[in-house]
Amino acid sequence: MAVSPQTVPESPEEVADALREASYLADDSTALIAFLAQRLGKPVLVEGPAGVGKTELAKALSRSTGRELVRLQCYEGLDEAKALYEWNYRKQLLQIQAAASTGEDDSAPVGMGEIFTEDFLLERPLMKAIANPDPVVLLIDEIDKTDQEFEAMLLELLSDFQITIPEMGQISATTHPIVLLTSNNSRELTEALKRRCLYLWLDYPNREREIEIIRLHAPDIDEALAGRLVDVIDMVRELDLKKPPSIAEAIDWARTLILMGASDIDEKTFRESLSIIIKHRTDLDLVAEKIVPRLGGASSNGSNGSNGGSASTG
Repeated sequence: MAVSPQTVPESPEEVADALREASYLADDSTALIAFLAQRLGKPVLVEGPAGVGKTELAKALSRSTGRELVRLQCYEGLDEAKALYEWNYRKQLLQIQAAASTGEDDSAPVGMGEIFTEDFLLERPLMKAIANPDPVVLLIDEIDKTDQEFEAMLLELLSDFQITIPEMGQISATTHPIVLLTSNNSRELTEALKRRCLYLWLDYPNREREIEIIRLHAPDIDEALAGRLVDVIDMVRELDLKKPPSIAEAIDWARTLILMGASDIDEKTFRESLSIIIKHRTDLDLVAEKIVPRLGGASSNGSNGSNGGSASTG
């Protein structure tokens, strides 16, 4: 059950419990950073491979704190107009035309102050998070897909939680957002950005934690089958794939196996359900070639070599 967005957690354990209630299993380091983000009011940079639950952490924080989630999905070429705000030029033009059509004295045109107001402002995610009167969780997703110029634009927002609009002046946050920036580590981010953030590295969870995550989201799966699934997923992730299976796809596979009535992952079951976890044609061939011969020898007592922070997706 979500808590009041004004409630400040007293300990990392309290944050971990709240995230668990929101269907996200956080390890100690994740719970600590999420706790510090709320107590210190600092943004968090979450890095790690794709599919380990970075975005889901922001969603879980939104659910567990009762805050609205405001998401900015980054991409190459993203500019201020799409991230911060832009003026509704069509509405401004209509306002000017409407004023002119009233027959008023042409010597008194519509003033700049009349069309550069909140009524003509189109709020984009960053502006929405700052101007929102209620506390929010701001997710700046895949910041590494933007350029350094965009990072520089973020510095004022991340330092003081304020935005300067030349026509209107400075707009400051009335409530303090919880800010998460995610990165797949595809490029090195600037030191100036990193200095303003707490840092969290998320990796694929270890075997026991991933089994726990899968059984949380697919409670009908047998424990032995969940262990078998995680072992096979681990073998698949060891291959040189374009896209290794994410935690969310492992959960989807577990649900698929339940619907198939599978009690084990044999060659037939694996081939029939392979597209649930593999999404590239060349990866399908590689996985079929490398994994199918090993299915008979896969053991539910295997281990996952990852020691990174664990995550859960919903």
